[in-house]
Amino acid sequence: MQSGNQTSVSHFILVGLHHPPQLGVPLFLVFFLIYALTVSGNGLIILTILVDTQLHRPMYWFLCHLSFLDMTISSAIVPKMLAGFLLDSRIISFGGCVIQLFSFHFLGCTECFLYTLMAYDRFLAICKPLHYATIMTHSVCNYLAIGTWLGGTLHSLFQTSFVFRLPFCGPNRVDNFFCDIPAMLRLACADTTINELVTFVDIGFLVITCFGLILTSYGYIVAAILRIRSVDGRRNAFSTCASHLTVVIVYYVPCSFIYLRPGSQEPLDGVVAVFYTVITPLLNPIIYTLRNKEMKAALWRLGGRKDVQPH
Repeated sequence: MQSGNQTSVSHFILVGLHHPPQLGVPLFLVFFLIYALTVSGNGLIILTILVDTQLHRPMYWFLCHLSFLDMTISSAIVPKMLAGFLLDSRIISFGGCVIQLFSFHFLGCTECFLYTLMAYDRFLAICKPLHYATIMTHSVCNYLAIGTWLGGTLHSLFQTSFVFRLPFCGPNRVDNFFCDIPAMLRLACADTTINELVTFVDIGFLVITCFGLILTSYGYIVAAILRIRSVDGRRNAFSTCASHLTVVIVYYVPCSFIYLRPGSQEPLDGVVAVFYTVITPLLNPIIYTLRNKEMKAALWRLGGRKDVQPH
């Protein structure tokens, strides 16, 4: 089937979250609050890192990128969801759906690469402290960060073009609150077996590779931390790494649940999708600020409190 002759759908209808009509306003208020906290929390982290010279180090530079990604991922999904709750505006144009799917996978894949990069940074800092400054220079940090964004772009271009090469000629009700690969494949007027297989292999390889590299890095990190004689030194090292590892687990588990089960249509999928698109971007600033003494001290300094020390 040729997509050029068969694609006749001009817009899609986002079914959204299934809820009674009387809950529209309360859900709008809840998700609007979450979105506002996500943007302000991640924005505050970015501002703190940029302003505080004590945080001008690779670890916080990568955290700055992570916070920006969380803000933009949430902004790509939540505003349309909010419009559906309050205005019952569930229609999204064909082009808008393409852009939303591309943006989500571009930002999500970039974040996946960034987590791996942050684990590598912690590996160098803890396992090779004498060589850290010469390896992780400012220019190297920039190149690595650019590499994550470029990798996310290429991955998303491939996935988006592979989905929308299919013809969409009939059903246009997206059984989700945003345009994502599994929901879009169910609407295609063609056999999607190859697409499901490619999505499984592509995203599965990405997740397994990145997560495997992260676990490998932390295996070396834990071994190095256990060799530290100072109790305070071990505690500080574990505290810094625990924040990152917690965020990684919160990110990878829901994504694996959604994308590594081809053809799944379980009701729980919607709940998991809300978690990794709405809740996870909110949790990241909370986890990093509550568990990172340097970030907490920098936030105090940003507020004018000069007497708080990071340790």
